[in-house]
Amino acid sequence: MSFQVLARKWRPQRFDDVVGQQATTRTLRNAITSGRVAQAFVFAGARGCGKTTTARILARALNCVNGPTPDPCGECDACLEIAQGRDIDVLEIDAASHTGIDNIREVVLAGLSIAPVRDRHKVFIIDEVHQLSTASFNALLKSIEEPPSHVIFMMATTELHKIPDTILSRSQVYEFRTIPTAAIATQLKTIAAAEGIEVPESALMLIARAAEGSMRDAQSAFDQVIAFAGTTVTGDDVSTVLGLVGRDLLFDIIDAVFDEDAPKAFALADRATESGHDLRLVCRELAGVIRDLTIVSIDPARVSEAGMGEADAARLTALAARCSREDLLRSFDVLSKAEHDIRAAAQPRFHFEMALLRWMHLRKLVPLAELLAGGVPAAAPARPTAPAARVAEPVRKPLAPPLPPSLPRPVAAAPAPRAAAVQAPASRPQAAPAASRPAAAPAPAPGGGEAPRMAPPGGSVAGLKDALLVEIRAGKSTLYNLAIAQAQVIDVAESAITFTFAANHKMAKAQLDQHREWLEALAERLSGRRIPVRSVLGEGDAPPPAGAVPARPEPAAASTPGRDLRAEAMASSAVQAMLEVFPAEIGDVEEI
Repeated sequence: MSFQVLARKWRPQRFDDVVGQQATTRTLRNAITSGRVAQAFVFAGARGCGKTTTARILARALNCVNGPTPDPCGECDACLEIAQGRDIDVLEIDAASHTGIDNIREVVLAGLSIAPVRDRHKVFIIDEVHQLSTASFNALLKSIEEPPSHVIFMMATTELHKIPDTILSRSQVYEFRTIPTAAIATQLKTIAAAEGIEVPESALMLIARAAEGSMRDAQSAFDQVIAFAGTTVTGDDVSTVLGLVGRDLLFDIIDAVFDEDAPKAFALADRATESGHDLRLVCRELAGVIRDLTIVSIDPARVSEAGMGEADAARLTALAARCSREDLLRSFDVLSKAEHDIRAAAQPRFHFEMALLRWMHLRKLVPLAELLAGGVPAAAPARPTAPAARVAEPVRKPLAPPLPPSLPRPVAAAPAPRAAAVQAPASRPQAAPAASRPAAAPAPAPGGGEAPRMAPPGGSVAGLKDALLVEIRAGKSTLYNLAIAQAQVIDVAESAITFTFAANHKMAKAQLDQHREWLEALAERLSGRRIPVRSVLGEGDAPPPAGAVPARPEPAAASTPGRDLRAEAMASSAVQAMLEVFPAEIGDVEEI
């Protein structure tokens, strides 16, 4: 007998022999047993996964002398002739060579009314049915929907989407899955034992992965390797014949990258190039290993799904323990980009070597979680309440030193100069009448104006007010600029601290009310006793009440000669607030 390739020699003869299609074979077995066999079947799936083989087994099961039976005997004339493809009642049609409607009329439609010569059913097996023309499909519609009782159609295709919906709706559609790598390797191991071939499990797994879910491709590749290596096959033989990248080389490259051993990585790149490997394939295989490492790092119990031998699985588990998920994600991105770059590169080797170096560099990046766990606080600590422990917030330095709104502003000349309240006796602190308050001569200011007069230290009302404003500005500068600085009058007394706002400053009053508790706590810390904080709306530009210190100076007379407009502008609390909120500088000052 002449030589027969493994794909034909080991073709399944029963439903139980079909590998990886348990859902389909079980359904067909039950349909035969219960007598619910359809008049048309569509078997769809990838190449080499058992579509045509299943159609032949189904034809044997229906025409066996012991049938219809889910387990054909394989010894009767019908079983033998169908298996050999020479049964007169089972017609196998290649749709690629019978595309036109004339072929369909001659081969299929003309013989529908003729009863089977010997078998129980006349079976039409149309392979690659998606290549039929539209007219051929239309001609088959009625025959597929209502064929004679003795006719059964079986159609196989690798492109289910090309078959018209009118055909699919008249047939039972079975979608075949790609065969798992482990199942292919197990079948190859059975074939090797029966054929007397010595081959390690790692070599079989390499062939199975290269088959990409096709049993026929795996058996054809195994035939090719046996022709090269004889009865003793090694993993290197498989890599040489099929042009595959050995797992040892892939693991060595990953080890070199994880060890940050650049000389070793370049030596392995030389080895891959000298072996004739396509560097795009090397990047693709490395990305596949990274994918396996990711799965193992997420769920170590799924190491068996990587489709490799025990030794490779142990090495994979060891590598997974050396990297974080962030490293694996970055590694996959680097390899995917390298594969894309190499495709259009004039010197693929250069891109591959630089990708390995880039991969090493990215592994030096520290995950944010580890960086935070190493001592860097995740958030800034809360601001302490004690003035000695407070850290001042960075603010933009103004052109002139800011002044508290409680102190009088320098004015060149005013019709009725105002004086700050003086300290009352310690036994009864109160503000003196405005008529009896002496005016103190202000000291020269750096900007050419006059410096404000500081209130005397101690427990006076004015001293408490100045300290309160300084603390508010340091602790909550935004509140100071947008609310406190807008107050017309700030009245600090033993009974309460009252902020008076103009009638059109309701927003400033509302913002102060939101921070009322904080202001009361600050006042209690500075005075040693609890002082309530209130905010009221004034009536237009009414003068401040007696005993209160005005928060803003009155504008100087427009006709006063020798005025320093820049000093007056810089002394204004509104100008200071604007300078601190917005990054601007005053270039020139003009009177409008």
